Amino acid sequence: MGEVPKKRNEAHINGVEATGYARYEDVDKDQLERDINAIKETMAPVGEEDFQHLLKLERWGRMFTFGGYGLMLVMAIAGIVSGFGFWVLAVVAALLISTGNVARWADVVHPILHGAYDKVPNIPERYTKKVFAKGARRYIDWLDWIKPQAWEYEHNIMHHYHLGETEDPDNVEKNLQWLIQSKTPMWLRYVIIYAFAGTWKYTYYAPNTLRILENKKNRDQQKLEVTDFELDPRKKNGLELWMEYLLPYIVIKFVLFPVLFAVLFGTTVGVNALIILLLAEFFANLHSFLVIVPNHSAEDIYMFNEPHQSTGEFYLRQIMGSVNYNTGSDFKDFVHGFLNYQIEHHLFPNMPHSYYQRMQPIVKDICKKHNLEYRQESVFKRIRMSIDLMVGKTKLLRVDGV
Repeated sequence: MGEVPKKRNEAHINGVEATGYARYEDVDKDQLERDINAIKETMAPVGEEDFQHLLKLERWGRMFTFGGYGLMLVMAIAGIVSGFGFWVLAVVAALLISTGNVARWADVVHPILHGAYDKVPNIPERYTKKVFAKGARRYIDWLDWIKPQAWEYEHNIMHHYHLGETEDPDNVEKNLQWLIQSKTPMWLRYVIIYAFAGTWKYTYYAPNTLRILENKKNRDQQKLEVTDFELDPRKKNGLELWMEYLLPYIVIKFVLFPVLFAVLFGTTVGVNALIILLLAEFFANLHSFLVIVPNHSAEDIYMFNEPHQSTGEFYLRQIMGSVNYNTGSDFKDFVHGFLNYQIEHHLFPNMPHSYYQRMQPIVKDICKKHNLEYRQESVFKRIRMSIDLMVGKTKLLRVDGV
């Protein structure tokens, strides 16, 4: 079973650790609701300035993406196909492409699919939740391993409205019980997690979003829910996973682009293009794992064993169940995918990224008023804490109900 979880997780008072902060049951949830709702009154309506902020983030992401592919083209034209120079440039190109990949998801797709810009007057329809990445627009707006509609339901509904509960599909401690309860040596658990981090978008996220969406249909039809991923293409869900989730991305990203380079510049260049794109995919998985997973996963984050009963309690859980990373300039926030404002995002998920920068000081003051811990630390510290949780070295804190 590995090491015994740290004692930090044993010092609870009715499911809440004795830290000097307010206990869960003692927080005035009605007043907290009023205070959080009052933030909206201090913010101007979503407008053109917020939309222009989105367009800036989109341009930055495209600069990274096109910069990476442009560097691949320059290498092909210059005949740089081997040696130390090739590998240096290949890594740079892969990092540029991977950064653009993560930015597209976190900085653009994420807020748009929350409807953050729907109320901007005269906004182009393609930036609204109703149109963005729907149908064939997936190939223009967001082609990734994940089907946009499946991720939208998994993330916007199941994760946001069930944060830290059993129903939360992103509850890392629950999802990793197969490893935590195993007899795998601790050192090997870390190796497994490090390998998983480089592949998680297609080995976990894509099949899990399909499973969550399928369970929605099963509940509506009063059928048994699916508990495991289905990878076998000979079965219905497995076929859907391959045909609608994985293959579109594989064919366009790892077949068409390398073939195009091979046709234009020869087989060696085509193979090199494939190597760079595979490397970029590995980096994109690592980057997205780094900024997404630690938001709700560590020994100082709370899990809730019963559904929330009021809006004030819902707000309280978003604060106690989330952590921010370091914040600052637009570029720092861009690299974090604005996931460094996770507390603000979970309180106001349908708001533009530009709002979170302005909301943060107000949210901090409200937490101070209610004696609530406002967690904010380096993403690198938080990822270490998350991995400790994933291997079973630590546990989430518990709120067992009031």
